[in-house]
Parts: sequence; structure tokens; C-alpha cells
Amino acid sequence: MEWINKSRVVIVGLGLIGGSYAKALKRMGYTISAIDKDPETIKYAVENNIIDDGLTENYGELLEKADCIIIALYPGLITDWIKENQRFFKPGIRITDVTGVKSSFIYEVQDILREDVEFIAAHPMAGREVCGVKNSDDRIFRNANYIVVPTKKNTDAAIVWCEHLGKILGFDRVSVLTPEEHDEMIAFVSQLTHCIAVSLMTCNNDTHLKDYTGDSFRDLTRIARINENMWSELFLVNKEPLLRQMNSFINELEEMKHMLETDDAEGLKEKMRRSTNRRIQFDKEQ
Repeated sequence: MEWINKSRVVIVGLGLIGGSYAKALKRMGYTISAIDKDPETIKYAVENNIIDDGLTENYGELLEKADCIIIALYPGLITDWIKENQRFFKPGIRITDVTGVKSSFIYEVQDILREDVEFIAAHPMAGREVCGVKNSDDRIFRNANYIVVPTKKNTDAAIVWCEHLGKILGFDRVSVLTPEEHDEMIAFVSQLTHCIAVSLMTCNNDTHLKDYTGDSFRDLTRIARINENMWSELFLVNKEPLLRQMNSFINELEEMKHMLETDDAEGLKEKMRRSTNRRIQFDKEQ
């Protein structure tokens, strides 16, 4: 089942990422259908040529025509959606997702899924500080990373298929991680950074910060404008990995605090040198 032989993609959940997938794939010549609970979202997407058609309910016939399904729902909704709708899936179809955590649902989904259907998880490491299909933009995938997250139940062919999806969407780098590796990594590079940004914006009540700040504060808090429903769910379902990363960060901050308290200038300089060297290496790998 190669992407070049498939024509109809159904996207479930037409928000920022679902809409951006739709734009990228439609531009590549695929027929795009969408399912979303909001009729205004479907109406807007059709009128603006983001999708070819879409429904909010009674969408069984639409699913029956699908050659691929991309689920862009919150992780807590995915398992029930699969249970309710898998009777409509075409035999041999492959399904993927876009959600930011995996271990909390992926094994259950694969356990309840029909044997003639394959679910292969993926995570597009891209986004914006806004939500909704009106803000969708497939340019966010450029220079971004895409992670395929297979389990032992996935076939090699499905993994290659999912990697190819990342490439045709326009992602710069495609990687493969297990669900556990993914969730530990995402707790550090994504969830912890959002925790830090939120904390920076809530630890000081000065309402005139915009009059004083420079680029460093703006850069650090860019992601503090946050979707509280989505991110609180992501934090809670990935609780243990995130707590480990938060504790590690707190320990680093406590160490720097102690250096300040004891006037340990050399200790501060060494930590800064280490940080600079790691950032240089990070920049080289980009």
C-alpha cells in the first residue's frame, strides 16, 4: 500500500494540525475528507479549499471510502473512536495519528483493532501558539521533525509507509522511537519546556512586563500562550515521565541557586560553559 496509489484521505479532527495535514496532502493531489464535531469548521474548510468534503455525524459511508485515516483527536478520545467506527474501515487500511503522547493509548488501540487493519502511530513535532483550522498552515512542517512510533505489532511495511507520510508532508527529519522512548523524550523537549514557559508567565504579577523585556524573555515564553485543555491532558497522561524531567530540572535550578548563595562564581561559569558547548553541538546537528 504505497501513498502514490492512494487517493482519499480522511482526517478525523480538523484543528490546527489536522487542517495543516489537509492543506499539505491536498496540495499533493490527494482527495481530502474530514470529520469534525463543529459544522462551522467543516464549512470553513470546504469554502477555503482545505478539504473536498466533510461531515460532523453519520460518517460511516465516508469512512468506508477512505484509503487512509489520520486521527487528530486528543489521546483520551482515540480508543473509543476506534471502537465505535472500526466496523466501517476498509480491509487493509492503515491508520495513523498526530497526538503528543503514545503509551497511554496505543497498546489498547492495537489490542482492540481488527486484524485486517493496522494502526501505526506518529507525532509531528510542529505547532503554533494558536489553534483551529483557520490557523492551519502546512509551512509549519518545514525544518520540523516527525517521529514514527511503532510497536511490535506493526509491520515493517507500515513503518516505511508512515515514514513516507512524514516526508511527503514536508518534514525535514524523520525518526523512529518506541512508545516509551517517545514519551520520555517528549516529556523533556516539549512538555517540560511548556511547564517552564507557563511558570515564567505566572511567577511574576507585573502587568507591565512588555515595557521592560527583551528578546530572551519573549523567546522563552513564546509557548506560554497555551491550549489548556489539550496540554493539561497531555501532562496528566504522561505524568511519570514528565515528573522525572521536572525533578531533574528542579535539581539543576537548586544547584545554581546554591552556587549563588555561596558566591560560587567558578561553579556558575562551568555550568554556563557546559551549556554553551551543548548548545553549539545542538546547533551543528540542526
